[in-house]
Amino acid sequence: MTSHALEPAEQELLTLSRQLLDAIAVGDWATYERLCDPSITCFEPEARGHLVPGMAFHKFYFDLGAASGPRNTTLVDPHVRVLGDSAVVSYVRLVQRTGADGRPATATFEETRVWHRQNGQWRHVHFHRSENG
Repeated sequence: MTSHALEPAEQELLTLSRQLLDAIAVGDWATYERLCDPSITCFEPEARGHLVPGMAFHKFYFDLGAASGPRNTTLVDPHVRVLGDSAVVSYVRLVQRTGADGRPATATFEETRVWHRQNGQWRHVHFHRSENG
């Protein structure tokens, strides 16, 4: 929950961020590609400390297919800051799933996602994801 009532743009950005995460969870490349700018950049654990440009790095993981088994994603304390035609969405993402042994497991990620309004539509242009724990 956020500490204040959301403005319409803030709510839209949270909705888009949720759509992006849902696309990742189910391996929906078409939705992910629609939401992202082709020149997206990222820092994420899989990149091993390198800034990765473009979509090819991400497509590799989508091509592997969605993870099997039940999973649930929760955004904890999302914060949206709109800066004109750009915005920053930050939150902690909890991903619940079953492990290889069948027992419940939760992964925690600290994420910051940058969106840019292009031709009247928000596009995801950069993210930083850190695994916590």
